[in-house]
Amino acid sequence: MTLHLDLLRHGETELGGGLRGSLDDALTATGWQQMSAALIDRGPWDRVISSPLQRCAQFAEQLAFRLGVPVSLEKDLQELHFGAWEGQSAAALMETDAEGLGLFWADPYSFTPPQGEAVIDFSARVLAAVERLHQAHAGERVLLVSHGGVMRLLLARARGLPREQLLNVEVAHGGFFSLSVAGAGLLREMS
Repeated sequence: MTLHLDLLRHGETELGGGLRGSLDDALTATGWQQMSAALIDRGPWDRVISSPLQRCAQFAEQLAFRLGVPVSLEKDLQELHFGAWEGQSAAALMETDAEGLGLFWADPYSFTPPQGEAVIDFSARVLAAVERLHQAHAGERVLLVSHGGVMRLLLARARGLPREQLLNVEVAHGGFFSLSVAGAGLLREMS
């Protein structure tokens, strides 16, 4: 049996763009609107799963309460930890660590930001969490409220992209995508 997994990225945050990673900033009013607009004429869901970071969790908890469905927080579906790069924009990093940023953009699996989480470890934790969701909720339709990096990883895998193209996957604030999840990590993007 498959799991229908809808993906919703958090909206704009109070501290703005850049690499948010494990920084726990809240949504702006625009961020709330972006997420709400993405869900118009979507659903229904059997449950909502969310990253525990407030830019995801607050919206997920309010939505689940309004819909009368269970909500749970899954720490393994948090964003990649960017280490020393957390909170910095690409423009700022071009001035302080252009070489590192170039290596990361070229192949994020081969370069880890200073004091950051290796993308291979990030990938393993996210895919293990999705496999647990499949085992626990196969046959259901689940809304996952998460982050750009998590969604890029899942979409790249569903699209069969080479790992070097991970960062080429576009996921805007409030972006919405649907996946079918079968056992053994088989992901397929649905229209």
